[in-house]
Amino acid sequence: MIGGNQILNHEQVKILTEDVLRLYGYDFTDYTKASLLRRLNQLCLLDNFASFAELRYRVVHDADYLQRFVEKITVNVTEMFRDPEFFAHLRREILPKLGTAPFIRIWIAGCATGEEAYSLAILLHEAKLLHKSLIYATDINPTVLEMAKKAIIPMANLKSYVENYQLSGGKADFSLYYTANYNWVKLNSELRDRLVFSSHNLVTDASFNSFHLILCRNVLIYFNTALQAKVLTLFDNSLETLGYLALGSKETLRFSPLAPNYTQVGNEKIWRKMK
Repeated sequence: MIGGNQILNHEQVKILTEDVLRLYGYDFTDYTKASLLRRLNQLCLLDNFASFAELRYRVVHDADYLQRFVEKITVNVTEMFRDPEFFAHLRREILPKLGTAPFIRIWIAGCATGEEAYSLAILLHEAKLLHKSLIYATDINPTVLEMAKKAIIPMANLKSYVENYQLSGGKADFSLYYTANYNWVKLNSELRDRLVFSSHNLVTDASFNSFHLILCRNVLIYFNTALQAKVLTLFDNSLETLGYLALGSKETLRFSPLAPNYTQVGNEKIWRKMK
């Protein structure tokens, strides 16, 4: 062991991420070093690797294990209507302006298991905009995308999701949006039908459409400064003039070279592209 529960050090993490890039094309080399070190040490503990050599051998020689590796490196923490005031701001200030467009294209980057995408679909439904909207929800992790496509959430999470919904300004009976089945609830197909879930790697993949709203919340904090700049440029290239970019509570556009082209909307981490 190195320092308590630490099995890997920073140099070993660097070697492993270079292996993964060379062998499989997944580029984690510009993720923040502290986050990678923490998550890979957690992986060693969970899967009983006693040394760096054991983990490296498994990753290099077992392509099936790669999916497990990617799951633990990428961040999949999410919930419906997370940060209710953010969704309240979307409801009050942003969606009415988007509603003037003949068709609304939205990109949720780093969608994890899809709770944010379904939350936004509910907001669009209540604003009577869902019929002319399409939400592209992307993630690097194929496992969470498969979960997102099923539109199923644990019954145990429902109470907090309903509370978040109400705090975001939701007035409807939330049970209108799902069918209960023992320990799970399945969200309605009318929400699912306006969502496109697909794999997209923010590190290596290009822009794939032009959007009126892009949400990427609590993803950039795991990237180093250079990679943050690269991803923000990708979003800028993907966003229509007068479109909106929403980031996480600890993320900002303020110090980016792109900042002069944007104006912050209210107190939320939402910026409007002015030129």
